[in-house]
Amino acid sequence: MLSEHQLLLFWLQLLALLVAARALGALARRFGQPSVVGELAAGLVLGPSVLGKLAPAAGAWLFPADPTQNALLSGVAWLGVFLLLVVTGVETDLGLIRRRWSATGQVAVASLVIPVLCGFGVGLAMPPVFLGPNASPNVFALFMATALGISALPVIAKVLAELDLMRRNFAQVLLAAAMANDVAGWILLGVVAGLAQSGVIELREVVTTLAGLALFLVVAFTLGQRAIDALLRSARRRRAGVAGALSTGVLAALAAGALTHWLGLEAVFGAFVAGIVLGNSRFQEPEVFSQLRTVTLSLFAPIFFATAGLRADRVLLRDPEVLLWGGIVLAAASASKFAGAYLGARLAGLSPREGLALGAGLNARGAVEIVVATVGLSLGVLNPSSYTAVVLMAMATSMMAPPILRAVLKTWPGSPEEIERLERERLLGESVLVRPLRLLLPSHGGPNSILAARLVHLLWPEGQQVTVLSAGRDVPAADLERLLAVLKDRPVEHAHVPAKDPLDAILDHAMLGYGAIAVGATDLRVADRLVSPLVDELLTRSPLPVIMVRRGAAHGDAPVAPRRIVVPATGTRTGRAALEVACAIARRAGSELVLVHVVTAPDEETLRGFERWPGDPEGALGATDDPRLRVGEQVLDEARSFAREMGVEVRSVIRRGVSVPDVLLALAREIEADLVVLAANLRQLSGRPFLGHGVETLLERSDSTVIVVTAPPESTR
Repeated sequence: MLSEHQLLLFWLQLLALLVAARALGALARRFGQPSVVGELAAGLVLGPSVLGKLAPAAGAWLFPADPTQNALLSGVAWLGVFLLLVVTGVETDLGLIRRRWSATGQVAVASLVIPVLCGFGVGLAMPPVFLGPNASPNVFALFMATALGISALPVIAKVLAELDLMRRNFAQVLLAAAMANDVAGWILLGVVAGLAQSGVIELREVVTTLAGLALFLVVAFTLGQRAIDALLRSARRRRAGVAGALSTGVLAALAAGALTHWLGLEAVFGAFVAGIVLGNSRFQEPEVFSQLRTVTLSLFAPIFFATAGLRADRVLLRDPEVLLWGGIVLAAASASKFAGAYLGARLAGLSPREGLALGAGLNARGAVEIVVATVGLSLGVLNPSSYTAVVLMAMATSMMAPPILRAVLKTWPGSPEEIERLERERLLGESVLVRPLRLLLPSHGGPNSILAARLVHLLWPEGQQVTVLSAGRDVPAADLERLLAVLKDRPVEHAHVPAKDPLDAILDHAMLGYGAIAVGATDLRVADRLVSPLVDELLTRSPLPVIMVRRGAAHGDAPVAPRRIVVPATGTRTGRAALEVACAIARRAGSELVLVHVVTAPDEETLRGFERWPGDPEGALGATDDPRLRVGEQVLDEARSFAREMGVEVRSVIRRGVSVPDVLLALAREIEADLVVLAANLRQLSGRPFLGHGVETLLERSDSTVIVVTAPPESTR
């Protein structure tokens, strides 16, 4: 049972560490460094290096040599690094790592082998005064080999996150290589521990650990992925929301961490793998990770990094011999890790800048190294002098990594392919509708469903899955074959849900982690309905944005790719969603995009002279100073800017008219548009949804194919 005094000290320790870490982290950011630099320094300030010398009585009272007190603090610190590795795993891109697997392997091997050999040599050369009481020269040398070979995945992850580099190509290679270094380091540490305790290597234990590791990875990415998908799917069906998904994720990570710890590896490795599996689940709630990331990076991670430096005592460096060999250890660790990473990168065909960035990142050893040093001290392989040298090497390499990374990457945005990918990810991240989520496509067969499949294949982000859902009755086999053939270049899932009420089946499926629903409208309108009973109810009750497609009267089955697209520029949120749809189709299909802003006028007299194409001298506005036209120009400017960011060249026009749908119909006929994309704010009339007179007029009278984008009321706020 803990005493009241021990609990008081525990709360005060957390308070002191968090205040120091946040304050020094903010100071580090002010000087252009990531906050992790200040957080690592916080431990030095509160430990024997500063507080212990300036106010030894206060330092001894706040951080006493009490095993129970230390265990309490260590528990919180380990929880911090555990959660940090879950967040890191979520942001790891397995697809990118697979594409660069050869490079990752070569970097991982070279960045481990060269530092291990260098560390062994340095360990043999160090004087006996650095050897712990239970260490022979060979065991000590093996320990130094382990210390120089390891990298600190948590520190690397924090640095990459704070420098906003996590999605860079080199960063994904860096994370995978650091993971490999860490796994190899823990296995080496187990070998050294066995030698220190018994004098022999327990080969059976090493083989068992490696076999368990391989089995864990295979199970995690197969059965584990299916189990996580099933749990998160169940949470969505129960409408458990973010709380249910977060509980599922944390429990899965704890289970994985316990399993890897039992296998003889660190629990943080299991947390990292669990994060990858959780992030790869198609049923995950996107808000979960933003909340978990905020809590981890603002609370738990700073405490972990601050705790890391508490045991280091820089005063021991006043001894010239300790200072000399501490410098040699630091130089050897840095040079060997840089050389190994750079050599591996160049052998893999990566650029020199990527090699330098990988060297800088893998050189960070941080708190993982401190854990290794603590194990060495407890085993009697290290003594206080060698422990301090190793710990300060870890701190120094971690503090070196951010400024070197910043300098290396300052003038290097990446390869053209990487720049394009990052820009595409940025735009998708800011999108209102077209986002990297799965799409649900309920289908009843027929030409409109097939046309809807063609268009959503063009507009939805590449690589994202489309689920074709046949609910209530079977889609004709020929239509289903054509529909699936349209989507053959992306992941497709076909589900048939026998149900008396197809709408309930569609809405139930929509809760399973989709970004939108796409549906083909029927050609014939049912009396007293907007489209048909099913589509009307879907528009009314859908929890997701709906993309409704109706083929034009004059175009039959419509061309595979539209040649010319018209989209109104309105400046509204739903208007932005329609613009995203039009731009995505135009970019993929090479279509011409025509933006139009319509200013309504009360009568025909005021219409004269107020339509123009930009750049056409005959369309000049002349002496008019109508404020509505100035607003129209601003709206068009914003729309043009977005379209060009999407890589689409546009034409734009401002037109006046008594009726917006009449203007749009006339423009579509004039330029022979194949497709008109409209935004609609959904309202409810008695018996059916109401999209507005203009949208409904266009649906009824347009010769061009029409896409109508609607969103639930809360999505348009």
